[in-house]
This record gives sequence, C-alpha cells and structure tokens, in this order.
Amino acid sequence: MKAMKLRPDFWRGRRVLVTGHTGFKGGWLALWLQSLGAEVHGFSLSPPSTPSFFDTAGIADGMTHILGNLRDAEQVKTALWDAQPEIVFHLAAQALVRHSYLDPTGTFASNVTGTVHLLEAIRATPSVRALVVVTSDKCYENREWLWPYRESEPMGGRDPYSASKGCVELLTAAWRDSFLQPDVAVATARAGNVIGGGDWGKDRLIPDALRAWERGETLAIRNPLATRPWQYHLDALAGYLTLAAGLVDGQHVGAWNFGPTDAGMLSVEKLLQHFASHWGPGACWETPAGEHPHEAMQLRLDSSKARTLLGWTTHFGIDDSLNAILSWHRAWRRGDNMRDFSLGQIRHYSERFE
Repeated sequence: MKAMKLRPDFWRGRRVLVTGHTGFKGGWLALWLQSLGAEVHGFSLSPPSTPSFFDTAGIADGMTHILGNLRDAEQVKTALWDAQPEIVFHLAAQALVRHSYLDPTGTFASNVTGTVHLLEAIRATPSVRALVVVTSDKCYENREWLWPYRESEPMGGRDPYSASKGCVELLTAAWRDSFLQPDVAVATARAGNVIGGGDWGKDRLIPDALRAWERGETLAIRNPLATRPWQYHLDALAGYLTLAAGLVDGQHVGAWNFGPTDAGMLSVEKLLQHFASHWGPGACWETPAGEHPHEAMQLRLDSSKARTLLGWTTHFGIDDSLNAILSWHRAWRRGDNMRDFSLGQIRHYSERFE
C-alpha cells in the first residue's frame, strides 16, 4: 500500500475554487489550501451560523470570497468564469437530514439542481481540469446491515437529504461520462460523519453537546443506539486534497469512500461517553419521548479502495479528535486568534505525514 503525501509543492500557485467555503468543512478546506499556497476562490451563501468558523478564523482574509447561490445558474457560471480555476471542490449543500424533511423542495433545489448548474458552468470554463464533488456516506441505499458499504453499492435514500445525495452521485457520473471527460477528471467523495473544531451547525451531535453543556443543560438526543462512522474533519479533507492532486495527474476518476477504521464506528451514546470523559462534570444527555423522523440506525463505510490506491488513512482516533475539538473551542472562548490557532491545528495534523 502506498503512503499518502499532501504534496505542498503541487498546490503552490494553483487556482482552486471551493463551493461552500463559508461552511464548516468548506472553511477548513479553504484555510488549508491557503496554507499550502494555493490561489483560492470561494462561491457560497453567507455563513450558515452565528458565530461561524468562516468568520472566527478569518477565512476571507486569504482568498477571493464570492457570495452567491447555486440555484442561480448565471451566478455560478460567472463565478467560474471569473475565477478560471484549474481545480474545483464542490462542498456547497443543504447538509441536514432533519431539515430535509421540513424543506424537501429546497433540499433538492440546492443539492441536485445546484450541482447541475455547477457542472454546466464547468463545461463552459476551459481552465478546469479536475473536479471533486463531495456527497455523503448517506448516499447509499441503506439496508441496515452491519457490513460497510463499498463504492459499488447502489445509491438510494429514504429521507430527502440522503436521496438528494444519491441523485448527485448519479448525475455527476452522467455529466462526467457524457460531457466532461477526457478534459475534466471527475471524482466523488463520500465521507463519514466529520467532527472538528469550529462547527456550530444545528442538529449536529458535537455542536449540540457543546451548546447544552456550556449552559448546564441536559443534551437531548434522538437515537442513542444509531451507529455512525465518526472521523476527524482533517482526515476527510486530506483525502479530498490527495484525490484532487491525483485527478490532475490523470488518475483516480470515480467514486471514493473516506471513512474511519472500525474504532471510529460508534453509537451516538458511545461517542458521547468519550466526549463526556474529556468535558468533565456536567456532561449528561437523555432521549425525549415521542416520535422522530426516520434516520438510519447502521451506517458504515468500506474505505479499502482509498487506503490501497491513495495511501489514505485516518490519523486521528476518536479521543484525539474530541481533544482537538475541545482545545479549539476553549481557545475561541479565551479570545485567541482563531485563524492562527486553526492553522496550528492543520500544521500539527500535517506533521503526521512527515
């Protein structure tokens, strides 16, 4: 198995566009690319929360920051043409399962129609050589079995969010095969449930726990026995960066899973037990009575393809990840310079490749 390298020399001076750069993962990816010397452009809605990682870490300071909506095809086309990127990372999305029940039309408009607008804009932008479309581990037809899903498993989705991500996988493959290859190398990336510092998203377990425990409240959880592939956000982003570099070199077209080892496959309750041990006294939770929208109970990813062909692996275990999250959060509470602190976490993580 080959060893993964982040190849900083590859990224220096590369023109890169990130959609969703005001979000949690998109903001961290934009910051990492800046630290590698890339010329970063971003296209996104306003930050999805207040506070946000984008604002607290000063992500806009080192890039071209464009506010826009993927639902507007002309806005997307103009942003691509103005940026003239060589590499595009597509992370913009409506990313919450429960919200997709409240707004299924908007979820499909953002995730499916928005992706079509981006693919069409890429067709009209000859500078683009590589595209990484980030979907979700929930794109698979979930059979509630214990075995991890491989890239060849059928797409599906019982809830609107999961179904929209399955659709994005199918339409991306269609545009790749019908219109984009061989000029643009295209891959999709299916990560697990990423966790990291600077996430203030609603209906996300770690941010919800931080909010509740800081107020001295009991955290309400929906499905304590639901098992998910929890992983540190920088592990997933390292996979995206490695994948994109390979695409430019003419390799790695297709679908890729980026999930944790078996040690990262934990139930919601087990993850909270780990987090509570780092938090200290006052960390408690309960499951309120009543019905909740359907969510899968079992979800696992087989990432052997990425391990074998990309040399990718997870470098942070659960406790490393939770400790890093609390360190970030406490630094923010102290009023530290969070751009510098976040860059420090990226440097610390990157040292594991040296």
